[in-house]
Amino acid sequence: MSRPYIPKVVTANALLEGDVVYLTADDRWSRQHHEAELIEDEAHAQMRLLHAASQKSVIVGAYLADARRGPDGPEPTHFREEFRTRGPSNYFHGKQEEAAQ
Repeated sequence: MSRPYIPKVVTANALLEGDVVYLTADDRWSRQHHEAELIEDEAHAQMRLLHAASQKSVIVGAYLADARRGPDGPEPTHFREEFRTRGPSNYFHGKQEEAAQ
């Protein structure tokens, strides 16, 4: 018996800045996890990953990350992905700097 498919989002790192980015349904790269396209079909997820991987001048290291539907959009299900949504762990860089202002 096969396992049910766990929904995914496509994530990567922005090539120039290194920030964590997420592929949206309208083919943008967003730095906000809740804006990511939640993919609930395995075949569609593979197609979106191929699309992302072809954007070598924009991103690096694209992969599928488990997610679940949340009230404001997709939410990470694994602590690693939750951690990645917060930005660099050395404070006052990236998202932490913006939050401090």
